[in-house]
Amino acid sequence: MRQAYDVYEDRCPTRLVLDRLADKWALLILDRLEDGPVRFNHLRRDIKLISQKVLSQTLKKLERDGLVTRTVYPTVPVTVEYALTPLGRTLAQTAAALTHWAEHNMDTILAAQAAYDAARAAR
Repeated sequence: MRQAYDVYEDRCPTRLVLDRLADKWALLILDRLEDGPVRFNHLRRDIKLISQKVLSQTLKKLERDGLVTRTVYPTVPVTVEYALTPLGRTLAQTAAALTHWAEHNMDTILAAQAAYDAARAAR
C-alpha cells in the first residue's frame, strides 16, 4: 500500500526533499543539466562562486535522491560526468522556471525591496 505524504506535517519526509530543492545550488545544477550530461569541472566553471566542496556535496545529495546520475570514465585524469535521471527530468522544468523567474523579475523585486526599506526607514 502506498503511503500518503503531507508536506504540512512536521515529520513528513517530503520536507527533506523540499529543503534540498529550496537550495539555490541544487536548482542551478538541475537547470544546467537539463540540456544533457555535464562534466564536474564544467559545472564548476558555469556556476559562478560555487566551491568544489559545495558542488560535490550538492551533487551527492541529488544523486542520493535519485535526481542525478554520476558516470566515471577511466581516463587520465579521470572524467566524471553528471546527468539527470528520468525522475530528475520531471523536476528540471520546474527548476528552470524558478531560476529564470528570478532573472525575469529581478528589477521588480529590487524596486519592492527599495520601497519597503524606504518605508521602514521613514518610521
